[in-house]
Parts: sequence; C-alpha cells; structure tokens
Amino acid sequence: MNLSVSVMPTNSPQDQTKSLFLDNLPDPLISERGCPPRTRQQIDLILLAIEALELGGSEAMLFAAKELELQNIVKNRVALWRMRSSNPLRRSYTRRPLQLEEAKALVVIASHLARRLTVLIRQLLLAYQQLNEKQVPLENHFRLSEYLERFRAHFRSRMNPRRAKVAAYNSDEKLNELAISLLSQLLFCTGTSGMQRFWSSLFDGEVA
Repeated sequence: MNLSVSVMPTNSPQDQTKSLFLDNLPDPLISERGCPPRTRQQIDLILLAIEALELGGSEAMLFAAKELELQNIVKNRVALWRMRSSNPLRRSYTRRPLQLEEAKALVVIASHLARRLTVLIRQLLLAYQQLNEKQVPLENHFRLSEYLERFRAHFRSRMNPRRAKVAAYNSDEKLNELAISLLSQLLFCTGTSGMQRFWSSLFDGEVA
C-alpha cells in the first residue's frame, strides 16, 4: 500500500525571523515615494547617536543585521550608507527613497543595539541630570563629555550646513541638547513595546 505524505510549504528560518521582527511594525499609509523626510531624518539621527555611543558603530549595525537575519535588506556597508543618505540633511543626500521595509530594518537594528547599551544610556542620562541640577559643566563627566564630543563631530562632518535645519544647530550647546534628546529616544526604544512606539512616533502627522 502506498502512503502519500503531503508536505506543507514552510518559510525558511530567515523568512520566519524577518517576519517576526518586521511584521511587528505596522505599515503606515504613506506615499509611494517611500518614507517622509522627517522619518528618514529621525532614523539617521538615532543611528548617529549609536555611533557616538559606541566606537565601530557602523560595524555593530552590520553585525546586528546578521544577528537579526536582516542582511537581505541591510546587505553591506554600502547599502547601509545609501539608506542613511536618504536623510535630506546629509551632505551625501542621494534623493533615493527609503522604503518601509528598509526603515523597519533600521529601526529593529537601532532598538536591538539600544537594548544592548541600556545601562550606559541610563548612566549618561542620569549624569546629565545631576550635572544640570548642580550647574556643573558637562565636561566634568568624562564618558558623557566623550559621547557629546563624538556626536557633535559626527553631526558636523556628515550634515549639510547649508540646510536650515542643520544651521539651527550652530553651537555646541544646541548640539548637546539634540544628543541628549536622542539618548532619551534610545532609552524609549528599550522599554516594553518601545520599538513599536518609536516606530509609530516616526510617522506622527506624516501619513499620506
């Protein structure tokens, strides 16, 4: 007697993993041209803050893409650069769209790295609060000062000073405020459903 066995089609482990992460982020109703400018700016700035927190930040992002099995989207350093250069504030702005799947992958990676850096992020935010309360210069805290200095250097080297939104950050103090604000956003990503809430915040008022 012949026994026929029907095999149900299954997704590969990579597809399942990709679906697990990316499908947790809802698809907002946006233009066919891809993510809005503010969304692209915010994602790139969050990644800039991670680079300022951690030496070799770009390499950490690529490694995270492999860990999370998102390397079919974030394939290599060039692909990562092209996605981030969709930020219209950049000197290297390429006018390429950032598709939803790409934006989701970058947010998943950023949230993954933020969780790994949670202790450091909390320490820096606490140090900032304490120094402000005591009216002590931020330079007195070596690790916080190092983060702020790196962030300012990254921002000034990569953003186009001819753009009005970039020119608005024309002092160390204003860039420090931006860097601290981004630290708070990174901490937000580490909380319960933080990644999903951060993703939704990127499209507030930006739906088509």
